[in-house]
Amino acid sequence: MDFDFDSDQIALRDSVRRYMRNAVVPRIAECEKERNIPLDVLAGLSEFGYIGGMLPEEAGGLGLDYVTWAMLLEEAGYHWGSLRTIVNITNVFLRLVNEHGTPEQKAHFLQPVLASKKAVAAAFSEPNHGSNPAGIEARAEDRGDHYLLNGTKLWITNGLAADFVIVLARLHGPQGDLGPSLFLVDKAQAPIEARLVDKMVLKASGTSELFLNDVELPKSALLGAAGAALKIVSVGLNSGRLNIAMGAVGAAQAALDLSVEYAKTRKQFGKPIGQFQLVQKHIVDMMVRTEAARNLGYKAAVSMQKGLPSRIECSLAKLYAAEAAHEVAKMAIAVHGGIGYSTEYPLERIFRDTAGGVIPEGTAEIQTLIVGREVLGLSAIV
Repeated sequence: MDFDFDSDQIALRDSVRRYMRNAVVPRIAECEKERNIPLDVLAGLSEFGYIGGMLPEEAGGLGLDYVTWAMLLEEAGYHWGSLRTIVNITNVFLRLVNEHGTPEQKAHFLQPVLASKKAVAAAFSEPNHGSNPAGIEARAEDRGDHYLLNGTKLWITNGLAADFVIVLARLHGPQGDLGPSLFLVDKAQAPIEARLVDKMVLKASGTSELFLNDVELPKSALLGAAGAALKIVSVGLNSGRLNIAMGAVGAAQAALDLSVEYAKTRKQFGKPIGQFQLVQKHIVDMMVRTEAARNLGYKAAVSMQKGLPSRIECSLAKLYAAEAAHEVAKMAIAVHGGIGYSTEYPLERIFRDTAGGVIPEGTAEIQTLIVGREVLGLSAIV
């Protein structure tokens, strides 16, 4: 399958690379320490389509195709895993509001995010529920003239810094349990207590625990139809898996590039270590995995661009690329030796960040079961 970029895509890619090197990479160490990516970093990326680029032009986006979007995600993953994660959650928020929001909701929530004036989060997972969103325990009670939210959310990207949050909660009304529903929360109007969850991967992504303690929301906060959350969210699963896959491809390429350069310049026993057979074996194995992951990723992007179901393509891409990227990073550490562990060198961060790619948007085990179900027509998911 032909994944060659056209001249416009190549020009965009080259512009993104220059901007990342000059304006973003110098900010990484500071942001990793602060556990947050400021809005001004995102604002600078908007012109390239990273914020709302997939939205139609009439909604304030650029109407990008999936292959171009995949290319942008690869570049984000190449330079900084946490940035790719924040870009992902920001665009999930924008897509959901654009597709299911009322005109009033779009005016309040959409435009400030497109302008990088407000940070966002999507509070779906809980301490007891990640891969099974149907089992969520967070509760929204219909109190007649308002909703009352209670529950706990965990592993919420950007949860501490977010101004706006989409919350997944089970709606209970006079008719009983109406099912999982989505609610838009402006934290300036309905404060949510948040706690930063420090972790070894994606340190600047601001992962948080949110505590919904009698959070009062207006009736206008409901996003989409009551009880329709799972159907609404499931539509974006393929996009999320493509996002993870292409970010992993970028991270793998970064680890490979660092290793090739190091193998050419680092000398032992009077010659570059790249002349040693075992080092060359590592380099070639890294390249095989990176190229295989890239091809699976762009194949999934092309499938989505054609409007095909793409479940197998996106799950395979996410499954393989996420695991391959960490394998590549591990081999890169072997090529570099002790310097690979240094926090002053980017490989240590790449190694940690790629360890987390197998979990979001459905774990490796879930992707395996999805592909098995599609191939066999038999579900192993209860």
